[in-house]
Amino acid sequence: MDVLLKVEDMRKDFGATRALAGVHLELRRGEVHGLVGENGSGKSTLSNIIAGVYRPSGGSMSLDGAAYSPQSVLAASRAGVSLLAQETGTIAGMSVYENMFLGEETAPGRGLVSVGRLKRETRRILDENGLEGIDVERDAAEYSFEQRKMLEVARAVAHSPQLLIVDETTTALSHRGRQKIYEVIRAMREDKRSVIFISHDLDEILDVCDRVTILRDGQYIATLERAELEKERLRSLMIGREFDGVYYRTDAGGGASGEAALSASGIRLDGVLAGVSLTLRRGEILGVGGLTESGMHELGKILFGALRPDSGEVLSASGARIRSTLDAVREGIAYIPKDRDTESLFISANIRDNIAAASYDRLRRGAYIPPKAERAMAEELAGRLQVKMRSVAQQLGELSGGNKQKVAICKWLARGSDVFIMDCPTRGIDVGVKAAIYRLMEEIREKGGAILMISEELTELIGMSDRILVLKDGALSGEFLRADAPGEQDIIRLML
Repeated sequence: MDVLLKVEDMRKDFGATRALAGVHLELRRGEVHGLVGENGSGKSTLSNIIAGVYRPSGGSMSLDGAAYSPQSVLAASRAGVSLLAQETGTIAGMSVYENMFLGEETAPGRGLVSVGRLKRETRRILDENGLEGIDVERDAAEYSFEQRKMLEVARAVAHSPQLLIVDETTTALSHRGRQKIYEVIRAMREDKRSVIFISHDLDEILDVCDRVTILRDGQYIATLERAELEKERLRSLMIGREFDGVYYRTDAGGGASGEAALSASGIRLDGVLAGVSLTLRRGEILGVGGLTESGMHELGKILFGALRPDSGEVLSASGARIRSTLDAVREGIAYIPKDRDTESLFISANIRDNIAAASYDRLRRGAYIPPKAERAMAEELAGRLQVKMRSVAQQLGELSGGNKQKVAICKWLARGSDVFIMDCPTRGIDVGVKAAIYRLMEEIREKGGAILMISEELTELIGMSDRILVLKDGALSGEFLRADAPGEQDIIRLML
């Protein structure tokens, strides 16, 4: 077989933590190679080394038969390696065209920087990728999470890479966005170019990949050929034991007290929401589903006061109007957004500061915040949710996606919040962490708290909700009770 990339004895240390311990990988030309493992297994660390984001602590790589050791993302790109990162890869405060050619404005062959030429080339790239509605001069941060991910896809394929790394990108996208990624992957394979595909969705792995390599705790476990790929075998290799497959609720529901924890009436947002009303009750998990463009993500922001509607109102359990995030926090309402890295967490800060971020008014003693009390609170919450870390002083950016999500939840538990708005709470998370978050959601519900869960995963909606509200084109199109035992097709009919 013609080998494009070879990774041997790859090691990476973050301080005292060994993220990779002698990993090897062989990628064939024209192959879609899956990379799977639990959160913290080393998947993203390995992909970031290949893409030039991190430098390894040891080991070697070869690309197309030549020694390969990229010192930067730009160096990797020039060698023919592109990365679609799990979280947002665009920079706020910079225009679409500036993001498209970041670091390459004066690349060889381009001559002097011409803003007009960069804009024209960006327009051509966007149009070729079906993104005609995006303005090249607007700040990239003004677009939705999905639109920004599609910008990153367009940027990655514009350079015709020999190797494309797709790191959990599909979990952030709608059906249409996923299909675009799959088109790109098929084209890469047909052109005898290669793809490393990382996903926690094992059904997706089975559908897309030719071979799969499994990592566990930073170590190489196995590589399976296409004929050997079975979901249960992958799961057992990922976690080192047999997995019983049960992580959704098994009760019949019906525990809501009837007391409203949060309500909304007549919520309108021009072009997005058309008069949505709902009531979230204590002791309830209320699921909200729909297509990505249905308005459900904007609804979550409005309920938390992070986005002002054109009309309508949101009320807390006490009857207070929620018109800002400060109002929501005061009323014990928490929000865990879909885009956790930019809307929920401080990636450049440590774990302790992230957990304490919403609770400084409670920790303060006059004008002084006792470091010991801050550390103790962070350690207690991080221990409760079993965050994999060296200590609470570790930088948050070093954690896996699942452990970042645990920290995002810890922040609000530290605050004492009992009403949670969770937008895609298990996006990009492995089965073990997913099960832990579901158990926590059940615990909140059983203690009389309330959760509004926005999700793009039908199995999650059905498996965890007491009620499901379906949004279509910004309006409620139907409701299901847990006792109705709705199937996926029942929900899909109301979404489309």
